[in-house]
Amino acid sequence: MAPKAPLLNTLSLKGIEIAPSQVWGGIRIVPLLRRNVRGDLRLAKRDYDDDLTVVSLQGQPLAAGLKYTSYVPHGLVLSWDEEGQPVAAKGSQLGTDGQRFKAGPVSVRVLSRMAKREARNQLRFLPLHLAMEGFLSLFFSGPDIAWSEYSKQALSQGLSSRTEWSVSGQAIQGLADALRVFEIHEHQVGMLLFVSEALASAFITPTPEDYRLLHPSLLQDFYGELLYQYGLYGGTVPMQSQVDESKVETLADLRDAIATLRQDWAAFQGLMASDLLQRPVESKRIYTAGPFTLQRFITDLKLKSENHIGEAIVRNDGQLEYLKTYRLSAGQARRAYLLSQLAAQGWHLERTALSMGELLENFIYRLEKAGFGYLINNQVREQAQKARRRD
Repeated sequence: MAPKAPLLNTLSLKGIEIAPSQVWGGIRIVPLLRRNVRGDLRLAKRDYDDDLTVVSLQGQPLAAGLKYTSYVPHGLVLSWDEEGQPVAAKGSQLGTDGQRFKAGPVSVRVLSRMAKREARNQLRFLPLHLAMEGFLSLFFSGPDIAWSEYSKQALSQGLSSRTEWSVSGQAIQGLADALRVFEIHEHQVGMLLFVSEALASAFITPTPEDYRLLHPSLLQDFYGELLYQYGLYGGTVPMQSQVDESKVETLADLRDAIATLRQDWAAFQGLMASDLLQRPVESKRIYTAGPFTLQRFITDLKLKSENHIGEAIVRNDGQLEYLKTYRLSAGQARRAYLLSQLAAQGWHLERTALSMGELLENFIYRLEKAGFGYLINNQVREQAQKARRRD
């Protein structure tokens, strides 16, 4: 049996080359190239095209239980060979994946699980939604101890239903044109997407063939609302570099100079993504597929930095075969940060406020502003309001 792939501690582009970027308006796409393609792992796209998808996270699809609801334009079908032999991308046909219902003009699909094994070496999963569902489930159960400061709802139902908003790639100005006109390199397996020089997403596939197939699907992905605003009002910074002609006398000199130029570009564009690459991440294993592991992750939360969630498939030698990330908005990061601080202090309000160097009433105010006021009982909230007014 092949050893399991390790859980990610950081994201590394080991075995992947960063190529010079292409720019269209406020969109910068940095191609990622893979020279050594093994072919024993493939991805195929499966279109759903329903208005709404309900994913059953536990139990039977139509039975009561925990559900994830969103617009899901497509899933990905993973095929692999445990002996390292090349495989074909397959399983993209819809088949009997879930159940479809019509409610007037609206169609609803009910699916079972975010990642579901369909055959011996075939797995279907829902890209980005797998990562977002993990984000929504963070600290979902709420307080483990029945502290009197919490509401009955928080103690009995935890965080209950959680909702986050995002925008489709089709709403980001210039992205559709950029994806349509940009050249796809021969060995390209992914890209870093910047909107007004802010890293929006990273995407990597196992093979160049898979990337060509999935390249248009980036328009169907969802992004934080801040990137929508960046697309409207931002732009890119002109970046120019050139070869020093005085140092070029032969074709070999020119070749070396071009290679140095490409290395400098790769290093700089990698630096632009440094809030994602080499950043500590917390990962969770979702599925082990022979020598590959599907996992989702979140970067360590820093309120003054970019914060990302995502999912990855890692080979047992640590090489990244698949990656898709989502940049959290400031509000989303703030909500996760507050919950993480509460969980770290056993959900004790006063102790959490103290650890953050805040007065209790101010910390409760921050929870209310973040949309978590319903977790605190009314008496404690009123006391906090009176204390703030006195100050």
